[in-house]
Amino acid sequence: MSEIEKINLKEKFSKFTDHWSPKVIGQLNQQLVKVVKFRGDFVWHSHENEDELFMVIDGSFTMELRDKSIEVNEGELVIIPKGTEHRPVAKKEVSILLFEPNTIINTGEVLNQLTVKNPENI
Repeated sequence: MSEIEKINLKEKFSKFTDHWSPKVIGQLNQQLVKVVKFRGDFVWHSHENEDELFMVIDGSFTMELRDKSIEVNEGELVIIPKGTEHRPVAKKEVSILLFEPNTIINTGEVLNQLTVKNPENI
């Protein structure tokens, strides 16, 4: 068993500046705990078999769905059920904590330049 240590989110976010590239900071059962920074528009996509949780640590963003948009602010989270087409949009940089199954690919079925198949551990 590995040593139990606390995780400092500010310190983790300070380790990178790129956008749309999730970094793994821990694992909880079969869920990966990730940090990511958003800025601009992501791609429309869905995940056939996985739910996602997006929690805003700093800033705000809009989660666009095909039938509505949800503004998610600091200290708030949104859960996207599997199979739901969605697109995060951030006018300014936002810092996000993600809880996702370890099988998930960030762009779902849409493979492009934003796809991160093997996120870095930090």
